Amino acid sequence: MDFRPDAAPVATEKETKSTVSIVVPVYNETGSIEPFLDALLSVVEPIDLKFEVIFVDDGSTDQTCDDILSASKSSRLPIRLIALARNFGKEAALTAGIDAAAGDAIIPMDVDLQDPPEVIPRFVEKWRQGYKVVYGRRIDRANDTWCKRSTASAFYKLFNSMSHAGIPPNSGDFRLIDRAVADALADYPERTRFMKGLLSTVGFKTASVEYKRPPRAMGQSKWNYWKLWNFALDGIFSFSTMPLRIWTYVGACIAGFSFLYAVYIIMETLISGTNAPGYASLITVVLFIGGIQLISLGIIGEYIGRIFIETKKRPIYTIDRSRSSL
Repeated sequence: MDFRPDAAPVATEKETKSTVSIVVPVYNETGSIEPFLDALLSVVEPIDLKFEVIFVDDGSTDQTCDDILSASKSSRLPIRLIALARNFGKEAALTAGIDAAAGDAIIPMDVDLQDPPEVIPRFVEKWRQGYKVVYGRRIDRANDTWCKRSTASAFYKLFNSMSHAGIPPNSGDFRLIDRAVADALADYPERTRFMKGLLSTVGFKTASVEYKRPPRAMGQSKWNYWKLWNFALDGIFSFSTMPLRIWTYVGACIAGFSFLYAVYIIMETLISGTNAPGYASLITVVLFIGGIQLISLGIIGEYIGRIFIETKKRPIYTIDRSRSSL
């Protein structure tokens, strides 16, 4: 090293190499850890960057934590484990991983290899071009059922029509986010997390990378249609007040039709002397209006429930430090 006063400091390789944190939420994924790390290592090893893998165990009841700790002793990749105290859900686990990541860039991905590691070099290339968010866009979902493809497409269209935080169609959590994006995301502390919407809300210069989504290589999906339905509701109610506005219009329309029908009944009675017809039409209208009121109360209740949760300011997740390797 040159110690002359006017000499510029010489940066070492350790100081100049950027770090990429791979965040992997897992839940009951025994047998999936080693194949995932093998596939990941073969892709990232040639890239001139430092990589670390942060597994977030979301309250697994099997040997997932033991598998991760065992892999950390033999893997050529630095591995950290964050074990949550119970099952908080994938969105909370993903938040915990991003909070713990120290990399200059962060890539959330699934352990089942449906987020193919082969896409990571393309993410990095776009990042080096100056993009702060690089998301993966699925161009082939042939491995999903027709029902899942159709409902996913309908959700993206509905969400984007109701919310200002547009989600790119056929995109998931698999993406690269810059450190600046992760730091900005920390300013969004809501407890009901919908990460796709949050990442879109944050902003920054964004690019996409297309890829074909392969079938799940290991394990079984923890998502069923009921969970997906509730997940979709969380997304809509967290990022749009349009449902409340819609029922304002519905109520106004029903009130208008009711007024016109009342005028019609009165005029018919005055002109022709015909009595208002029967019980069947009356009870139908009463039941219809009652149903509309219950639906509108349910929607209001969804928003009140979220207000109730947010006002408690409970932590998004709790870490079991006795099982973690932070």
